[in-house]
Amino acid sequence: MTQTAVRKLSITRVRQQGRDIRSFDMRPVAGGGSGGGNRTRRVSFVPGQVAVLRAAAGAEKGRPSYFAFASAPADPELEFLIKHAGGDTSRHQPLLYDLRAGDEVELVEIVGHGFAIDAQRGRDLVFIAMGTGVAPLRSALRHALGRPDDFGQIFVLYGARTPEDFCYRDETESWQAAGVELRQVISKPDGSEWAGSTGYVQSLLDSVMPSLSDPVTFVCGSREMIEHTRDRLQQMGLEPERVLTNY
Repeated sequence: MTQTAVRKLSITRVRQQGRDIRSFDMRPVAGGGSGGGNRTRRVSFVPGQVAVLRAAAGAEKGRPSYFAFASAPADPELEFLIKHAGGDTSRHQPLLYDLRAGDEVELVEIVGHGFAIDAQRGRDLVFIAMGTGVAPLRSALRHALGRPDDFGQIFVLYGARTPEDFCYRDETESWQAAGVELRQVISKPDGSEWAGSTGYVQSLLDSVMPSLSDPVTFVCGSREMIEHTRDRLQQMGLEPERVLTNY
């Protein structure tokens, strides 16, 4: 599914998440579309899909960038994780990271196939994320938590460089209260007081996968992380069709 008409979105809230990472809540602007306006203010997407966003300043548009939806389709607002990518901010090319509540961005299109999570009814769900890859998995997780009777056990395996790089730390208690098993790991423990697991996120698979009878995995992170995770799951005997990516 892709979107062809450009939609305007208004930023309603900005929160600091991990180090150099902010979450942006947005709402469609009424009538803020090209090609005759919008009939609805909702934006339709599949959990795990990616939005192509750009900021506008003056007479020129900002360069489009790709950000996965971090919100579920049923959530009242759209949410995205945006990491500071460096570079200069200018009047003509504003950084999305530097925008504030009240600013507007343009939703150019929606890309990727997302996660067919509703097709996994009855199965155990294992979400495996690294860094800001938690965004599309959060979208799918929130969608699944809205249907608690449809799935078996739910695990979130989440890796980051340091404890300060984890996002949605204010939500993890609510995930666990809903029955989610959260496992976190960091790859750069030097100088931190981290008492949890260290290494890479795929190292957590050995303690989770053998206990599940009917699992399906959702993986998002760097290309290298996805390949290493896929290889490890294959070594553990998981069929390739049970290793799902969003793009």
